[in-house]
Amino acid sequence: MSDFECRLRKYRQLLEMTQEELAQRVGVRRETIMRLEKAQYNPSLKLAVDISRVVDVPIEEIFIFK
Repeated sequence: MSDFECRLRKYRQLLEMTQEELAQRVGVRRETIMRLEKAQYNPSLKLAVDISRVVDVPIEEIFIFK
């Protein structure tokens, strides 16, 4: 797994959205969002795009691959 920084929590909280709400909007389980926010899971391209669209932030602002 590549090392990466995930800023998803910051953008999700700015929208006052719960992990559960985001998970439902992008079609994954809440645990997936939790693992993403802890940088324990690399998202698929489709999931990264879906999340980016929901939080209205470019992918490269959310997921920083090192």
